[in-house]
Amino acid sequence: MGPLAVPAPTLAVVVALALDAISAEPPRSVHPVALFGRLVARFDREYDRPGVTGAVIAAALPFLFALALAVPAALALAAHPLAGALVGGLALFVTLSLRMLLAEGRSVIELTETDPAEARQAIRALVGRDADDLSAPELRSGAVESLAENLADGLVAPLGAFLLGALVSLPVAVGCAAWVKGVNTLDSMLGYRSKPVGRVSARLDDAVMWLPARASALLLAVAARDPAALPRARAWTRTPASPNSGWPMATLAAALGVRLEKPGAYTLNPDEQPPTVEQALRGVRIVALAGGLAGLATVAVTWASAGTLSEVTDVPSWASKWKLSAFVLGVGR
Repeated sequence: MGPLAVPAPTLAVVVALALDAISAEPPRSVHPVALFGRLVARFDREYDRPGVTGAVIAAALPFLFALALAVPAALALAAHPLAGALVGGLALFVTLSLRMLLAEGRSVIELTETDPAEARQAIRALVGRDADDLSAPELRSGAVESLAENLADGLVAPLGAFLLGALVSLPVAVGCAAWVKGVNTLDSMLGYRSKPVGRVSARLDDAVMWLPARASALLLAVAARDPAALPRARAWTRTPASPNSGWPMATLAAALGVRLEKPGAYTLNPDEQPPTVEQALRGVRIVALAGGLAGLATVAVTWASAGTLSEVTDVPSWASKWKLSAFVLGVGR
C-alpha cells in the first residue's frame, strides 16, 4: 500500500496523542509548560496597580507562550509538511496531560485501600486542598473530582483550540493550543482571591474554559453510556465557586452514582455515598474513554476539514495506523 495523504494538522494530532499515550512527559527542567510556569512565578508578587498589571500579564504571557511553540512549527512546516506535522505534534503533546492525569488518579485511589497516609501525599499532585485530615473516601472523591475537571483543562481545551486554529494553518493551531495552556497556567498560579494581580487571568480562564468544560461533561456522559447523567447533573453544576468545573465533576458524579465533596466548599450528588475504590476506578476508565473520544473527534474533524487546509503530507499508511492504535491502547489502560 502506498503513502497516505494526511493533512498536517491531523498528523500532528495523531503524533501528540500517541506520545501522550505511550511516553512520559519531558523532565520539568526542559518542559515548556514548566518553564512557562517559572516565568509566571516571577510576576507572582504585589503591585501598586494590580488590576492594570494583571491585565498586561494576562494579555502578554499566554501570547508569548503561543509564539514560543508556534514559531518552531512554522519553521518546520516551511521546510517540509512532514517536518511541520512532527514538530507541531510535539508542541501539541506538551500541552496535553491525559496519561499523567490517569496514572496519578489511579495511584491515589489504589493507595486509599492500602496506604491512606501515602495517598494523602500523592493527592497533592492533583488537588490544592489540605489533605492531612481527609478520610479514604474523601481522598477518592478528590481524585475523581480532579480527573473530571482536568479532563477539560488538560485535554479537551487544548485540543479544541488546536482544532479551531487548524482551520487557518498548523502553526496557528499550535499557537491556539499553547495560548489556552498559558491561560490555564496563569489561572492556576495567580487566579486566587488573595492575589489581586491574578483577577484578570482568572476571568479570562473562566471565559476560555466555558465551552471545554461543557463539552467534557458531554463526553463523560457518552463515555459512561449514560446520556441522562448530563441533565441529572445540572442541579449541581453551579455548586462549586468556579462557573465551569462543576459541569464535568457533577456529570461524573451522576454517572458513577456517587457523592463528590470538597469539605467546606461543595457537595455534588449529595444523596449518594462517597465513591468506593471500585467506583472511583470506574471513574478513571470513564475519563480515559472520554479523552479517547475527544482525541478521535479531533482527528476526524481535522481530516474532514482537509479541504480548508493547505498543509498536506504523505506518510506511510502503516505508520499512521500504528500511531492511532498506540493512542487508543494508551487511553484504555
